[in-house]
Amino acid sequence: MRDNGKPALLALAALVVVAMALSACGSSSDKPTSATDATSTPNAAPPGSKPDTAAKPTLTGSGYSNNDLSNTRSVGGPITSANVTQLKPAWTHPLTAKSQYGSYASIPIVAGGVVYSQDLESNVEAINLRTGDVLWKKTYGSPDQGPNGIVVGGGRVFGATATSAFALDQKTGKEIWSAKLIRNDEEGIDMTPGYHHGLVYVSTVPGNNTKFYNEGTKGILWALNAKTGKRVWSFDTAPTKTWSAKNTKINLGGGLWHAPAFDAQGGMYFGVGNPGPWPGNPDYPWGKSRPGPNLYTNSLVKLDAKTGKMKWYYQLTPHDIYDWDLQDPPILTKVKGKPAVIEAGKSGIVIAVDRKSGKLLWKRPVGQHNGHDHDGLLAVKGQYSKLHEGVEVYPGILGGVIAPMASDGKLVYVPVVNNSATFSGSASQGSGQSNTGEIVALDVNTGKIKWDQVFQAPAFGATTVVNDVVFATTFDGQVYALSAKTGDTVWSAALPANSNTGVAVSGNTVIAAGGLAAAQGQAPALVAYRLGG
Repeated sequence: MRDNGKPALLALAALVVVAMALSACGSSSDKPTSATDATSTPNAAPPGSKPDTAAKPTLTGSGYSNNDLSNTRSVGGPITSANVTQLKPAWTHPLTAKSQYGSYASIPIVAGGVVYSQDLESNVEAINLRTGDVLWKKTYGSPDQGPNGIVVGGGRVFGATATSAFALDQKTGKEIWSAKLIRNDEEGIDMTPGYHHGLVYVSTVPGNNTKFYNEGTKGILWALNAKTGKRVWSFDTAPTKTWSAKNTKINLGGGLWHAPAFDAQGGMYFGVGNPGPWPGNPDYPWGKSRPGPNLYTNSLVKLDAKTGKMKWYYQLTPHDIYDWDLQDPPILTKVKGKPAVIEAGKSGIVIAVDRKSGKLLWKRPVGQHNGHDHDGLLAVKGQYSKLHEGVEVYPGILGGVIAPMASDGKLVYVPVVNNSATFSGSASQGSGQSNTGEIVALDVNTGKIKWDQVFQAPAFGATTVVNDVVFATTFDGQVYALSAKTGDTVWSAALPANSNTGVAVSGNTVIAAGGLAAAQGQAPALVAYRLGG
């Protein structure tokens, strides 16, 4: 594939801006404004303009964060490889939020002809899909590092600020309830909620915009009543004593980055973030303060969605020492005709697990690896002599599979970041200078690589499959349509700023975000591309 990257120095400078966000997954400690302070503003047409009578949004309907409850990011509609070159800009919407991680890191939701969008100050907007006009806006002013986002259902828009979950009226943007979930000022929230059968699912994480992976913090998953915000149950992703009764004030970890998947039998599936301190600290190198595998970090977990009762877990990376979250939203599919779930994370390994038993079906490394995939097991066994100071590790803290995957039931389309990090026993010594990306297509039944397309910029954005086209973005601000059969580029466009998120597709329209101004003259914005413009 041709080189679509900006100069390497620019890309690396911009990566510094998002490095902590992608490696720590924390949120802001700023408290959300009250309902009386937040705004809910109807759209005002420009002077002299005529009202748009061609399409009237309904401000009703449902929209899930990964297009369906199975997290497939697979969308129907008229867009195919035969007509994708007809995509032209239809409208742009400026992104003005101010966060140390840019303006935008979520993926919009489309329902009833309306785009529902959350920026990196936690503000939510409803936008006319056809015209780009703002229908209402709810202002929170709670800076976040992402990936955040919203989910729509039951006449409400559910989301979170850096401290609290909330529900908004879908038609007006008025806040219905808000529920503070963090336990202290050092924890945060930065995920798209899940929503299913009257419950909203939101997890805290062990960090926020002011400090990442704070000692003694953890991620807790909460199930909330969608009508009232009342807590129904919780699941501790890093159980109470945090793996050591002695070091509970040192150890930390867990939490969710993305919305769970839900099956028809009442099960919910999610991936969990990494443990800490990582790789350790001066007193406890290589994670000695947290002996054992450190459940349920770096694990794919299945719970009963109604009660929170555990069904099973599969831990991919026991006693992680390299910040290898298993954070992606799991995809529910079938492997050789049997129900399965596919998951991946920053270890750069994609797994398929039996949905009923939790048994591993296949495992496939993607991207660059250099022999350190099992170093955590060496630490568990006390074989520290085999763990060397100053070692360069692939994937690094910005590497592996950071963004959500997509699947059409035959292939799974995996966005990959190739980046290394150098570690000592007590600290990370920085990321490597090589930052490239790949989109890898794997056979759902076997995990075999069908094709692999390389980019000169990291693939920090989620993939989305539409018929025979796979949409992807790269950090240099390019949005691509690839052939689902071969991986060849069939269309591309330049966004107005760098991008670290995927696209939303609704009918004949693709919405992509350039959310990070990494060079002079860049202006973050949502861009709607439509067949025929």
